[in-house]
Amino acid sequence: MYFKIVSEIKEIETIAEGHGIKNLRRLYRIYGKTKWRKLKGKCNIKLEDGAVLSAEVHWYEGHGVGKKEIKIKKII
Repeated sequence: MYFKIVSEIKEIETIAEGHGIKNLRRLYRIYGKTKWRKLKGKCNIKLEDGAVLSAEVHWYEGHGVGKKEIKIKKII
């Protein structure tokens, strides 16, 4: 599902970092070897149909790489 983040991500928390991330080898292979963290936060998103909703999103963030693979986990 395509969506766009339309507000600042707030209440950011770290879920896992380093070897606590299950997909760490895949992240290394695709984006490079760096210090990876899995994070979650809340923000407003705009869906394909134009609806704007509050949601909890999860993503991976690597030092020098930025946010990757942002996913909607829960509509609030």
